[in-house]
Order: sequence, then structure tokens, then C-alpha cells
Amino acid sequence: MKTSRVSFAAALAAGAVLVLSGTAFAHVGVQPGEATKGGYATINFKVPNERDNASTTQLEVNFPVDQPLTSVMPQDIPGWTVTVEKSKLDKPLTVHGKQVSEAVTKVTWSGGKIEPGKFQQFPVSVGKLPDNADQMVFKAIQTYDNNEIVRWIEEPKEGAAEPQNPAPVLKLTAAKAADGHHDDKNATAAKDDKGHDEAAADASDTTARVLGVAGIVIGLGGVAFGVAARRRAS
Repeated sequence: MKTSRVSFAAALAAGAVLVLSGTAFAHVGVQPGEATKGGYATINFKVPNERDNASTTQLEVNFPVDQPLTSVMPQDIPGWTVTVEKSKLDKPLTVHGKQVSEAVTKVTWSGGKIEPGKFQQFPVSVGKLPDNADQMVFKAIQTYDNNEIVRWIEEPKEGAAEPQNPAPVLKLTAAKAADGHHDDKNATAAKDDKGHDEAAADASDTTARVLGVAGIVIGLGGVAFGVAARRRAS
């Protein structure tokens, strides 16, 4: 009886882990999860269907107004209609020498269908990403064909448990600096190769000169021998 109870408890715990892990990975997210600060990137909003009796028919993604992006270009997806909304900025931005007074604040995909047990990715090219922040939070709203609405708008907090409906978060990382050691090594190698080439060239030039002089000496010797032979014959 004791063994049976232990087995039942273990099975129950394993089932709970599977349920919790499935819930944790089934929310709307952004991939890849990080991008370079101050740069441009293509990100995908991954939307799984969490319902067994309904299909997802709309996704609305809200862009942070305090981190305006001047370039937001969604990729066309067959069967889906995309709508991009812009808003005036309180403070215009200067990008590539041009002043920008509005930015994208919302992108909505509708008209398509994500059936139960499937997922869909919605690609977007974005930039210029903030260079003074460590992350961007995109609050998303998922709508089903049974009129159910799920709001993925809770911002995850560091050190705290994941919220029930977490918002997609894009982490921003600093650009990787070039490795100077490799450059130094390459420069040294190139210098060594140049030195070897120059030495080889000098050696070849010296050899050619020696052979040339030797040829001249041999030629003169032949001429002298010929002259002497003619005199003897005379």
C-alpha cells in the first residue's frame, strides 16, 4: 500500500510539472528574445492557440510609446490582413539626419485563423531600437472566434514568478566589440608574410645576378679561346 501511495504521488507531481511547463510555454512571445541596442532587427511574434474548441482570428500588438520606433515593417502573411497605426510624438526624433514626428504604436493582424493545436509567427522588421534601455515590452491581445479575448499585458518582474498572462519582452544587449587581438595577430602575420616574400625576392634577385655574371664570364672565356685558336691557325 505504501509503495502504491508513493507511485501515485510521483505520478501526480510529474503531471503537475507537465501542466505547468505547458502553460509557461504556451503564451504569446517574441523571437528571438534579444536584439542589439541602437540597431535594426527582424522579430517574430509567436502566437500559439491554447484552446481546443476555438481558433485565434486576431492579434493586436502594442508598441511602447516611451520607446518610439521610426521603422516598423510587417511581413505579408497569406490569409491575414495587417493594419499599422501611428501616433504623433510629443517630442520629434532625428533619425539619419531627418526629423520624425510620428511613430508606430500598434500593429494588428486579422482575417486569418490559427486552429487548435497550431501556432503562427508574425514577422516584423523594427528599428532603430533604443540604445538607452535593456528591454522593450510589447503588450499583445489575442482574440478567438468564440469572442474570447486574452490580454498578454503583464510585465514580468526580475526575481518574481512569471505572471499568468506575461507580455512579450525583447531584451536589448550591447553591441559586441571587435576583438583587437585577432586584428593584431592578423597584422603581424601579414607583416611576417611580407617580410618572407621580400627576403625570397632578394634571394631570387641575388641568384639571378650571380648566374648572369657567371654567364658573362663563361662567354668572355669562350671568345678569348676562339681568338687564340685563330691566331694559332694563322
